[in-house]
Amino acid sequence: MAFDWDKLTDRLGTIGENVGTTLRGIFGARNERMVKRLDPLVRRINQLESWAQGLSAEQFPAQTNAWKAAIARGEKTLDDVLPEAFALCREAAVRTLGMRHYDVQLVGGMVLHEGQIAEMMTGEGKTLVATLPLYLNALSGKTVYLVTVNDYLARRDAAWMGPIYDYLGVSVGSIQSDMSPWERQPVYLCDIVYGTNNEYGFDYLRDNMKTRAEDQVQKDLFYAIVDEVDSILIDEARTPLIISGPAADTSDKYKLADEIARKLVKDEHFEVKEKERSVALLEAGIEAAEKLVGVPSFFVPPHEDWLHFIENALRAHHLNRRDTEYVVEGDEVIIVDEFTGRKMTGRRWSDGLHQAVETKEGLKPKQENQTLATITLQNYFRMFRKLAGMTGTAITEAGEFHKIYKLDVVSIPTNMPIARADHEDVVYRTAPEKWKAIGNEIEETHKKGQPVLVGTTSIEKSEVVSKLLTQRGIPHEVLNAKNHEREATIVARAGERGAVTVATNMAGRGTDIKLGGNFEHRLEEALKAANLNLGDLDRLAEIDAIRKQVRAQCDADEQEVLSLGGLYVLGTERHEARRIDNQLRGRTGRQGNVGKSRFFLSLEDDLMRIFYRDWVKNAMEKLGMKEDVPIESGMVTRAIARAQRKVEDRNFEIRRNLLEYDEVMNGQRKEIYGTRQDVLFRIELPQKLRAMLERVVERNARQVHLQQAEGFRTWFQRSFGFEVDAALAAEATAKVGDHRPVTALVLEAYAKREAELGSEVLREVERYLLLKAIDDKWRDHLLAIDALKAGIGLRGYAQVDPKTEYKKEGYQLFEKLLQAIEDEVTSLILRIQVDPTAVARSRVAAPRYVSPLPPGQTPGNPALQAGAVPPLAPPRPEGAAAALGEGGLAPSTGTAPSGPAAPGAAPRSPAPPAARPLAPPPRRPVGPAFVPASQQFDLARRQQALAQARDTQPAAPRPSAGGASPAAAAQPAARVLTPKDLEGVGRNDACPCGSGQKFKKCHGREA
Repeated sequence: MAFDWDKLTDRLGTIGENVGTTLRGIFGARNERMVKRLDPLVRRINQLESWAQGLSAEQFPAQTNAWKAAIARGEKTLDDVLPEAFALCREAAVRTLGMRHYDVQLVGGMVLHEGQIAEMMTGEGKTLVATLPLYLNALSGKTVYLVTVNDYLARRDAAWMGPIYDYLGVSVGSIQSDMSPWERQPVYLCDIVYGTNNEYGFDYLRDNMKTRAEDQVQKDLFYAIVDEVDSILIDEARTPLIISGPAADTSDKYKLADEIARKLVKDEHFEVKEKERSVALLEAGIEAAEKLVGVPSFFVPPHEDWLHFIENALRAHHLNRRDTEYVVEGDEVIIVDEFTGRKMTGRRWSDGLHQAVETKEGLKPKQENQTLATITLQNYFRMFRKLAGMTGTAITEAGEFHKIYKLDVVSIPTNMPIARADHEDVVYRTAPEKWKAIGNEIEETHKKGQPVLVGTTSIEKSEVVSKLLTQRGIPHEVLNAKNHEREATIVARAGERGAVTVATNMAGRGTDIKLGGNFEHRLEEALKAANLNLGDLDRLAEIDAIRKQVRAQCDADEQEVLSLGGLYVLGTERHEARRIDNQLRGRTGRQGNVGKSRFFLSLEDDLMRIFYRDWVKNAMEKLGMKEDVPIESGMVTRAIARAQRKVEDRNFEIRRNLLEYDEVMNGQRKEIYGTRQDVLFRIELPQKLRAMLERVVERNARQVHLQQAEGFRTWFQRSFGFEVDAALAAEATAKVGDHRPVTALVLEAYAKREAELGSEVLREVERYLLLKAIDDKWRDHLLAIDALKAGIGLRGYAQVDPKTEYKKEGYQLFEKLLQAIEDEVTSLILRIQVDPTAVARSRVAAPRYVSPLPPGQTPGNPALQAGAVPPLAPPRPEGAAAALGEGGLAPSTGTAPSGPAAPGAAPRSPAPPAARPLAPPPRRPVGPAFVPASQQFDLARRQQALAQARDTQPAAPRPSAGGASPAAAAQPAARVLTPKDLEGVGRNDACPCGSGQKFKKCHGREA
């Protein structure tokens, strides 16, 4: 009789849980202790509330500037001002948005400030919580980042929370994926920046491909808060960020490999491992494929890449399923995120897999790319000096967060007690039985009027449910990657009475499901029907009447839905990760509302089929299970939880394995990028060049041309442009020789070169040569590393550790990279022909980005402003480029080198003559950057009240941080504004009072 390890581990796990419960009862839970220790600070912040309420609007930014100055001088730390800063931020939120931070939100803010992960349930206000630590850490004078999962949320949250930051006197902007480089520059100059993980990562890589320090945008990686931290640092951590350029065309090989894959027979020619998501050709398959390709062997050059092409084609056919892993739109294969269900437009599988899927779908495979720069999200975010995160589901991955990122998870208590009922899973024998039961359950619940959210794990399954509901005549909405454009509308109506919403793993994600219906959505529709604009200051009374009517209807509908039991979340399958199931459950029961959740499973579900089908099936048969009769059993529930933990552990190993391999590259990347930054800022360039010249001479004398004096002389003349004496060459290359006399000759020639050109010109030449050599050789190194990684796994068959071999050979390749850089730079530094006057003329003295704002004014976000003007590069002298090439340099051979431009970047266009400045480019729409409708009304009403108050009282002059400037004193007094004067005035427009300031900095400050 075989030993049942599953039963043993189940029992041991139960014992462990019981021991843990006992210890928690004696000593108290660690999480509770961590939250309780913050109680004194919460009380202190509450005591300071009256102090903050007594401050005038002008005192808020003045206090901010005072704290910034004290922290910059070292008189105070961020922790010293935390209570006052949190109290000030809370009062700013009350005055601008009418939103007051709860005490539990203050706790969440402090946890984020300490550099930990705050687990907060859906609906607890994470967007508002983030304003507290973002404002506090912005007082350091360094840019702080808020990382979101998509552009829409970055744009929405920056616009929504923007009034708080403006009131406090700190600037905020949001990075969008379609921004041009000139638009990114001013955003990164803001105190607080909202953006996506991908944009931040790619901007870091692009910064390290730029040839001017002034063009770089990420100056300091100081502090970041990662929203949906589990999605970004766990789910997306398996996919590295890659900037690539075109490589060789191999489309014919993909087509032939696809034809071969269709002819091979599963289990006879190849095996599919679903758990590992891999395909391997068997011996018979290799022989059959070799015949079909028409080559003698796949293991003899130049045919060794065929194995990779064919296995990729097999993976495309047997593991990458349409409408689950990807969708086809037009002539494109678009990846679908397995965790959120969103389309990942622009992302492609690497290593030729994407081309294999395109070929499978009958599309023309796009050209493969070569890696130009790459980094994993894990290593990017670990570079921040302080990192924090927030999400609704992190406890299940707490171990990984601590091991990889050194981040602890703290579960923040809910503002209201949880009233949701989570029912046991029901399990059926077959999938048809399960779908029938799901249909019956939805139909019964819909008749009662209770809203239902049906969660599925793929687009394919969501369409199965949709077809089932259509057959039963149940009206419903489907939310998946195929129609995610309507996500906001679908989610807004998902909590209405009788609503049935079928969603893949993307329900919510930044948008709460409001019971009875979404107030903002309904208000916008009602105002549109009445032909009213929410910001119309002259018709606030009419807007307020409609607003109250809509609010009353929403409140009544909410109470009706609550009386029916709240939102019912029905899961059609367990996901691989427990936290994805928890995210789905978290859609109901927000802010203390009632609700319920239940999962319907079958033995034919992927998770059960792969792990426990036979074991659970036998157990259920022993229990006398019959057709259409489900079972609710703790044993089955624990079996499912074990399966999920196995998948989570395997995925963790994959991510850790990726990180361990990338650690080799990470160390090399840091060294190369660090050296590159030194070159950009021209730090110790002459010392670097002298050391390179010494090493190159020594290496060639003592290693490459040892006891080969003539070969050494030939190399010396070719590299440095002058001959060395035969006796000196013989002495340098002798077994026990001295290379120092030859090195002295080279250093003497270098000194003469500096005397001829002048130090300033030679520094520019060195900078140019080093940047070009580093970029070119690094690109070649990445290609070599990719090739090494692709085949290193086979070393395991030789009983050696592939990771150890990868580290060893990766280090050897890096040594060759450094030598190649030195060889190229030293071979040109003494021979390159330079026109010093042209170098001086072509060198740009000022930064390419010139702020359109007057001195002392904080930059805003060009993507959210009207009328932003792009900066212009100073014009280059005519003929300079033609005479010198890019950078004013040309080698003595007469062939002009390409400039040190970033690989893959667009060529720099010549600047226009100074007399004809370029017109601003046409503004492109950036999508809805909005504040929720209810908040817009409150802002408009406060703005009107402020204007009316100032009708009766002259505007007092607003002191600047450093006292009034002579120019400000000479300006005429600002006139009093009426509501009519404020019509159509935007926050970033000039104030109509004539003060010369922006409206938001003048009469609009109260709003």
